[in-house]
Amino acid sequence: MPAGALAVHQLRYLLAFHGSAGIALERQGHSYLHSLAPWMMLSLAVGFGAFMRAFGRALGGRCSLPRYAVSFSALWLTCSVSLVAIYVAQELLEGLLASGHPPGLLGVFGSGGWWSIPAALGIGLVLAASFHGAQWVIHEVARRRAAPLVPAAARPTARLGSAATLPIPRLAPVAGGWSDRGPPR
Repeated sequence: MPAGALAVHQLRYLLAFHGSAGIALERQGHSYLHSLAPWMMLSLAVGFGAFMRAFGRALGGRCSLPRYAVSFSALWLTCSVSLVAIYVAQELLEGLLASGHPPGLLGVFGSGGWWSIPAALGIGLVLAASFHGAQWVIHEVARRRAAPLVPAAARPTARLGSAATLPIPRLAPVAGGWSDRGPPR
């Protein structure tokens, strides 16, 4: 989300001012944004690390979250509204603290600031697709790596001290009827 919020901010100025966006950003006190780049990379690295941890759990056949907690359109709307809210808060703070930045709603939506809404919708779509895609990958890997269920009829009854207490080998996926595809032509 932090990288998405920065992308909405920069895209808004690019759409409003075209080639002179850099000059407009400098005049309105946005020079501090370049110092946020290392923090954006850190947040991306933490997010990627969380994904890799979940992917590692999925390789073990485990998954900690339900498949989809919210629909794709609801996730897109949530991401987009969150990005607009972050943009509005950022611009209001810049209006209070940065020299040269217009205060209040004029600083938020004036001079092409309304471009933040379509920019947030586009970036929100990318974020929602990324989040939904990552969730799908994790669940698909966990589903494929999970141990196949052995039907109750195939389980032997074990008695202490009998030969039936030996470990039972797992059936191959095709033999157990768990194949993802049909036989070859």
